[in-house]
Amino acid sequence: MDNSEKIIEGLERAYKKLIEFKKYKKTPLIVSREGKVIEISPEKITTHDNVYKK
Repeated sequence: MDNSEKIIEGLERAYKKLIEFKKYKKTPLIVSREGKVIEISPEKITTHDNVYKK
């Protein structure tokens, strides 16, 4: 496994932990999409979603 694969795997793990934390705290996830800041309910996101895909 090269460094870029390790970095991506680490980012995916961090993303999953963030979603689990947001579900636990019942707070929205704040993201930037197409230049706009939006709130996403954590219940609408699964930890199986890939961060890098639209």
